[in-house]
Amino acid sequence: MGRTATDSARAQLSALAAGAPALVPAAAGDAAPGPSGAPARPAAVLILFGVLDSLPSDHDAQSHAVSRDLDVLLLARATTLRSHPGQVAFPGGRVDPGDADTVAAALREAREETGLDPAGVDVLGALDPVMLDYSQHRVTPVLGWWRHPSPVGVVDEAESADVFRAPVADLLDPANRGVTVIHRDGRSWRGPGFLVRHATGEHLVWGFTGMLLDGLFDRLGWTEPWDRRRELPLPTL
Repeated sequence: MGRTATDSARAQLSALAAGAPALVPAAAGDAAPGPSGAPARPAAVLILFGVLDSLPSDHDAQSHAVSRDLDVLLLARATTLRSHPGQVAFPGGRVDPGDADTVAAALREAREETGLDPAGVDVLGALDPVMLDYSQHRVTPVLGWWRHPSPVGVVDEAESADVFRAPVADLLDPANRGVTVIHRDGRSWRGPGFLVRHATGEHLVWGFTGMLLDGLFDRLGWTEPWDRRRELPLPTL
């Protein structure tokens, strides 16, 4: 990635973090009570951007800030998990009592799940929390920049099936975008989806992670026109 593009991408992410916007409409300023009347549980995810050292995208993004080797860190959850099995997610989890704040929680979870060294991560800021009513979590997205990338991989096979760095240009490529549809109890829910190709197939990024990426790209002005009528089939486990 050229220095100009690198600086531009980081500057845009920093400016976004400084404004701390909500990425999805479900964001709420206060924790809503759960089914038992208890407040929602705080959680955090790390949205970590950096520069790939190999396998850049073949797609030329329309935004000058997105070069072929700008990437974002993702993981695929183990298919044996009870909650969201097999789904692609950002590193993250609940805030523990020992965590100083949501930023500390996001970095700790990222280290535990991917093996990254938090010392190489520059935290750009935290965005508005997102309230997930169905799981009663209040999730804070933390934006980071990988100043000194460290090796990453699956730390615990019971938790994760894959850890990978996805080129942002691939995610923005209209050929890799579509919507996912869930039909349940006579109702339908539609959400953004992204295809990430790898050596043995494809990862589908959807659900909460897909919504965050979609909202983030829109806020940054990186989104390219894509076919919102195209449906991406959900994986079966």
